[in-house]
Amino acid sequence: LQPYPAGIRAQAVLSDGTLVHDFLFAESARSLHVCNAPSPAATSAMPIGEYICDKVDEKVVAKVV
Repeated sequence: LQPYPAGIRAQAVLSDGTLVHDFLFAESARSLHVCNAPSPAATSAMPIGEYICDKVDEKVVAKVV
């Protein structure tokens, strides 16, 4: 690797061309996807995990009731 002033970063873009600067989740009846986790996502790993667990819990409770 060689230092260089430019870099590449994955960035979610909405269909209208707007950059997504926050977390983006896509949810269906049987799945939940984290589509955008901007840097530094590692510092948010626990809150993201908690959000996912809460969503899964909501779906399980909805099926039982």
